[in-house]
Amino acid sequence: MRFRMRRARQKQVAELNVTAFMNLMVVLVPFLLMMAVFSRITVHELSLPSASQASEQEPPSLQLEVIMRTDHLVIADRRRGPLHRIPNTGEGYDLGTLGERLLEIKRGAPSIDQATILLEPQVDYQSLIWVMDVLRGGQTDPASGLRQPELFPQISIGDAPVQGGSGR
Repeated sequence: MRFRMRRARQKQVAELNVTAFMNLMVVLVPFLLMMAVFSRITVHELSLPSASQASEQEPPSLQLEVIMRTDHLVIADRRRGPLHRIPNTGEGYDLGTLGERLLEIKRGAPSIDQATILLEPQVDYQSLIWVMDVLRGGQTDPASGLRQPELFPQISIGDAPVQGGSGR
């Protein structure tokens, strides 16, 4: 008799309630997929040199800087000082002139692929992205369908020097 009671107890299978887990997965999976797409779209790669790389390599002949002020852009060489000053147009920064000047500099120093953007705190994020796109180059012009040459793809970002202190 005892044997039969034990067997009867063992045959009862407890039901597993997975409804709550399934509800969580239905919500979580689409959310994670959406976030993966958005983070992929908004990533801009920046290269920062490590301390060991900076000490081993000799400095290049041109250390290009683009200084973003609220009312103008300055293209400068860290050693020689300002090369070009580009005042703003009515719509904002003159990105066309910036691209032309950078192309001239690239023709003079084709092996250089690094540049630094120094910006004032008042400069908005969208303007920074537009200048980064021009500095990087390599985009296709929608009007003509021609691909621009790649200019300076390795970009670093920093704070602009105080305008009265350095004369830039």
